[in-house]
Amino acid sequence: MHEAFAAYEAVRHRLPVLTRRAACQKLPNLDALADDFDVFLLDAFGVLNIGETAIEGVPERVARLQKAGKRIVVVSNAAGYPHSNLIKKYARLGYDFAPEDVITSRKTLLHTLRKEPPLRWGLMANESLGREDIEAFDMTYLAEDSGQYDAAEAFVLLGSAVWTEARQSLLEASLRNEPRPVYVGNPDIVAPRESGFSTEPGAFAHRLADATGVEPWFFGKPFTNIFDLTVAHLGEVDPARTVMVGDSLHTDILGGQAAGLKTALIANYGFLAGHDVSISIAISGIEPDFILSRP
Repeated sequence: MHEAFAAYEAVRHRLPVLTRRAACQKLPNLDALADDFDVFLLDAFGVLNIGETAIEGVPERVARLQKAGKRIVVVSNAAGYPHSNLIKKYARLGYDFAPEDVITSRKTLLHTLRKEPPLRWGLMANESLGREDIEAFDMTYLAEDSGQYDAAEAFVLLGSAVWTEARQSLLEASLRNEPRPVYVGNPDIVAPRESGFSTEPGAFAHRLADATGVEPWFFGKPFTNIFDLTVAHLGEVDPARTVMVGDSLHTDILGGQAAGLKTALIANYGFLAGHDVSISIAISGIEPDFILSRP
């Protein structure tokens, strides 16, 4: 966690600027926010689940909020998976979300690409997951052939599960030789799993920028594009009655603040589990409105 936290701090110049101070009020869980909020934007990893496992008691707590008439929307940087995969996963974990109420960084990026001229894209993604959601685009999965990199007019980084250092070196070399746009569908540097952290596309994107000078375009938290898409889906909402709940200061909390929303940090699950959150808050200067012991 300390290495990942330091990595986020090292790229603060590419993240939204810190906008405000907050109270850091400590509360037990989501139930304690029910009277004060109408709309709950929930991160997935560290809030709904850790890897492929639901966090104990959270499916029931979310269901109670839904039954009470609260609007629940998942706002996640899960860009590596086709949308239908995520809906099936959440159902398997015990959640009941309508497909349109799951807003991902993948959906945010593709929303932008549909409005732009067609290009030949080089793609960082797991080919075994298939082309659902991206079949309309001319995208080539990047592997060990340097010609694939040089032939691309731009690059999309969606998922890094099968990405390697050799592929990273090929991409860096191609971009140094000919700078081209890089679109990042998951700004996360890491994600919490059952046995530790996975390295996510954001980590490789920041390395690319440092090595080549090509500044990526990021889609997803903490950047406001994903919140713009979420608000467009919800319609008019009261920011004072809308809360972004997540386990990461640098993505969920900073992003929620940049979007003008209230924020709640999960202290004992996900990114900061087992660590003193007050130290991380003090170092980063990112202050959530609420600190929840658990989702």
